[in-house]
Amino acid sequence: MSRLNDVGGMHAFGEIVRDGDEPGFHHEWEARVFALNRALMQRGLYNLDEFRDAVERIDPAVYYGLSYYERWFAGIEMLLHEKGVIR
Repeated sequence: MSRLNDVGGMHAFGEIVRDGDEPGFHHEWEARVFALNRALMQRGLYNLDEFRDAVERIDPAVYYGLSYYERWFAGIEMLLHEKGVIR
């Protein structure tokens, strides 16, 4: 079964244009989400495979409306709910 991130060979997505001067993070909150994810994995709350799977399970109607780090945050939130860390 294909998942929403499995777009290999699909049309209409276009090429990825890279700007050599582009910063690693466009907003401070993106860096915080990145750091939060690393910290939670280092503490053993989940691993990289679980995180990737959570991001890929975001409802497609929501997924395509989110930015890259918004998807990360949604995946983190999903995992923390599933593991009973937050309600």
